[in-house]
Amino acid sequence: MRRFVRPLAAALVLLASLSVSGCAATVSLQPAASANDPACADVSVRLPATVGGEARRWTDAQATGAWGDPAAVILTCGLAPPGPSTLPCQTVGGVDWLIDDADAPKYRFTTFGRSPAVEVYLDYDVVGGADTLSELSSAVSTLPTDGSVCTARPTS
Repeated sequence: MRRFVRPLAAALVLLASLSVSGCAATVSLQPAASANDPACADVSVRLPATVGGEARRWTDAQATGAWGDPAAVILTCGLAPPGPSTLPCQTVGGVDWLIDDADAPKYRFTTFGRSPAVEVYLDYDVVGGADTLSELSSAVSTLPTDGSVCTARPTS
């Protein structure tokens, strides 16, 4: 009996690892130019396990995060801070976010007044913007501010 237990246990571990790895492959992303900024490391270690009910996935690029399968939320830290913009801006959790809906229902949110900047790309068909930004703002709020503040706010 004992000689069957070890092979059976090994087979179960192999089966479990294959089933887990088959569910959500690593998300392939490109790091931003300043992904190696220590401030991005501070953001990365604070990213939540879930966003908008979507589980976090492994990524292959520094200072990035992804949630959902397929990825419905993608975060990239290390971008150049945006300058003045005509895009609407919203403050969530103490972080100002520029809102770009040019690819709706996929939206791009970029921090304003933070250096380096963070970009969050999300699919509104899967997750909501307010909830997603609320869950990410705690980590992103650790980025240094540069004194810039949003003035254009979305209208209802």
